Amino acid sequence: MKATNLAKLRKEMEQTLERKRYEHTLGVAYTAASLAMVHGADVGKALTAGMLHDCAKCMSHRKQISLCQKNKMQLSEIEIEKHSPLLHAKAGNCLAQKKYGITDEEILLAISYHTTGRPRMSLLEKIIYIADYIEPGRERAKRSYADIQNLALVRKMAYRDLDETLCKILSDTLDYLSRKGGKIDSMTRETYEYYCHIHET
Repeated sequence: MKATNLAKLRKEMEQTLERKRYEHTLGVAYTAASLAMVHGADVGKALTAGMLHDCAKCMSHRKQISLCQKNKMQLSEIEIEKHSPLLHAKAGNCLAQKKYGITDEEILLAISYHTTGRPRMSLLEKIIYIADYIEPGRERAKRSYADIQNLALVRKMAYRDLDETLCKILSDTLDYLSRKGGKIDSMTRETYEYYCHIHET
């Protein structure tokens, strides 16, 4: 995407998203760009996907569901649940196409799977998933001193080995959900098993 289009997209996100969400979005976009430069991905695509990864967060659950249904987007049981923290990813894919004119399949998939991941992710998908976890504002969102310590470690790993980083993030996420008693989407578990197997071999 051209710099002028990215500037327009940034302006639209600033007008659409709540302030904290917009600041997070910028953090993800620029972190994704830096990871793209290190790992040889397309920087423009990384910026675009990062800028749009949470574009549906401002929509109500009902509107997100409706958007996904109209676009025949397959959803898991957990994604459909009210107050699901996952639904906005699939809805974001649809919104990126319909409202922002994104046709690049790699960008759309990176938006779709930035919450759960999936086995056999593309380089861009990995970058957006990781950037969403490590962006600079994440210290404020972490749950404990131990989480912040893990974040510092994950940030170092991200610039060295993306698959190892995925394994660590997914492991910490599953551990947190288990301790919290939260529901775990099957795709998250499948992604964890896939990338940890790769890392071990």
